[in-house]
Amino acid sequence: MNNPIRPTDEEARQLAQALMAQARFAALGVVDDAGCPLVTRVAFGLCPLGQPVSLVSNLSAHTKALKANPVCSLLVGEPGDRGDPLTHPRLSLQGRACLLDNESEEHTELADHYLRSHPKAKLYIGFADFFFVRFAVEVGFLNGGFGKAFHMLPKDLSQPG
Repeated sequence: MNNPIRPTDEEARQLAQALMAQARFAALGVVDDAGCPLVTRVAFGLCPLGQPVSLVSNLSAHTKALKANPVCSLLVGEPGDRGDPLTHPRLSLQGRACLLDNESEEHTELADHYLRSHPKAKLYIGFADFFFVRFAVEVGFLNGGFGKAFHMLPKDLSQPG
C-alpha cells in the first residue's frame, strides 16, 4: 500500500497556518485523572510568537487534567456550510500545555494581544480563576480535504514573520 501522507509543501504550510490564524475556538483533548480521554471546546488564539494559546478557568475539568498531565491535542478547522464535513480542511496539533502565571509580565503582554482577537474575553480575563495556557506543539497532522494528508513539524506551522 502506498503511503497516504504527502510530502509537506508550501501550500500545505500556508493552509495549516491559515487554519490556526483564523480559528477562534478549538477542540482540546486531554487525559483526565482516571486516564480517560476528555475532549472539550476552548477559546483559541495565537500568541505574538505564533504559538497556540487559550484562556482557561481553574474550575474546568480540562484545566485540572492539564495541571496533572500537560500532554494534549488541539483540533482547529470547521466544516463549511455545505458538503461532507470530512472534505473540509482541519489541523490536529499534539504537544504540551504550559500554564502561565497571572502575575507574570508575559500574562499582561499576552492579555493585550489576546483581547485584539477575542474582545469579549474582557468580561472575564481579569478573574482570579482565569489564566493563559500556551501550547508547545510537537507535531501537527493536516487533513486538507480528501486525499490531502500531511505531517507538520513546528517549523511548518510558524507564522511568517
